[in-house]
Amino acid sequence: MNSLPLNEETPGLSKITKIIYGSGDWGLASWGTLRQIFYAIFLTDVVGLEARMASFAALIGVIWDAINDPLVGMLSDRVDSRFGRRRPFLLIFSIPFGFAFLLMWWAPPWKTQMALMLHISAAYIISDTLQTLVAVPFYTLTPEMTPDYDERTELTSYRMFFNLLASLILAVSAPMIKNLAIQNGFTPAQSYLIIAGLFGGLGTLPFLIIFFFVKERHPQPSKKTPSLKDISQTVWDNIPFRFATGLYMLNWMTVDLVALMLPFFLTYWIASGNLTAKIPVFGEPVALESVVLGLMFITAVIAIPLWNWLSQRTSKRMAYLLGMGFWAVVQLLIIFIQPHQINLILILTILAGISISTAHVLPEAIFPDVIEWEELRTRKRHEGVYYGTKNFLRKLTGAISIFTALQILGWFGYQTPPPGITTFQQSPATLQAIRFLTGPLGSLLLFSAMIVAWFYPLTREKHNRIRKLLVRRKERV
Repeated sequence: MNSLPLNEETPGLSKITKIIYGSGDWGLASWGTLRQIFYAIFLTDVVGLEARMASFAALIGVIWDAINDPLVGMLSDRVDSRFGRRRPFLLIFSIPFGFAFLLMWWAPPWKTQMALMLHISAAYIISDTLQTLVAVPFYTLTPEMTPDYDERTELTSYRMFFNLLASLILAVSAPMIKNLAIQNGFTPAQSYLIIAGLFGGLGTLPFLIIFFFVKERHPQPSKKTPSLKDISQTVWDNIPFRFATGLYMLNWMTVDLVALMLPFFLTYWIASGNLTAKIPVFGEPVALESVVLGLMFITAVIAIPLWNWLSQRTSKRMAYLLGMGFWAVVQLLIIFIQPHQINLILILTILAGISISTAHVLPEAIFPDVIEWEELRTRKRHEGVYYGTKNFLRKLTGAISIFTALQILGWFGYQTPPPGITTFQQSPATLQAIRFLTGPLGSLLLFSAMIVAWFYPLTREKHNRIRKLLVRRKERV
């Protein structure tokens, strides 16, 4: 299927095209949610890595990220095929991406801390590379499918619907699958491998469908391969990109930190160390983590149309400020929750979910608009470079969150529960660290993101003017 030629006046995308493209975020969200919520506690409580050693394993992985994301972006910019520049990656690497889940979630049998750390680092690097080979080309399709300011927000909303739906299903089902597997004689390590295999397999299918049904508007490769120095200078000179980057990093550091700390907070603070805590739902006991995460993501999915509508009525920036301000207040209130106050944590979870959809949709919708700024200024488009950088920043925030949280937990005496027990108490100092990381620190990061968003320079009016200038330039040429 041939790619579309460059034409700023292309008709709007059909709904089925938006749905097909949005489905690609199912696999990436499964990958990200597993890592966000369960990877830290998997490393400490299943693999057996000491908290601070686990943080270094994640940090080593992100060093490779500093190289592979921009490289994949540059490579996709240079591809010249009848299928376009981005879609061949989805065809070739979708199935290897599914196997990357298994590699990352296999608990090795090594006995020493150093051997465990080196193995986890290597597995993370390989798995992350396979994820990058589909993620960067997939994300880069967003600005290439439509030049329209609001349609990009709508396209991102479809992506985030599948993103949050996958996060919801995974967050609810993973603890239940783990408990069921253990009840049937599997070890905790084997239960995580079952979860990874299931969601890794499901995550490969949307990319294959996208390859056959989604088209690109900018199929011609760049004539010159930029050097790393040129890339750095290009992205730095793009002023809106600087603000979008700062906003993006602070936004996702908060999301990653809160998601990462929730299992610790629910297990050791709310449930007072009950490792298999359950609460009744319609008369049936359900894992506490499943209920809390389920409510959060259900609310986030329902709230997507609200933020899409609000961004069209005002602007992406204003909608983001409102959503983040609301969430920052909710994060501050978490510090006041006491053990066993289940109803209160459920109420705050629903309120947080309203704004979590903002954090998923609007930074992703803001980012594509910086491409036209560069095109007007330099007469060039390097979507792959920008989205490679963006994908690196996304994983960098996750690594920073994991490293920071696990380092702090290690400093405050976090202990790995012995195998085979159902109740384990952490020290008072560790509990206070868990409370701070889950609530107030997230609120501080959100307020910082709001400050950056306030000064973001690319409004709807400015973006429309840039598009008109680009059209006039093409007409003159």
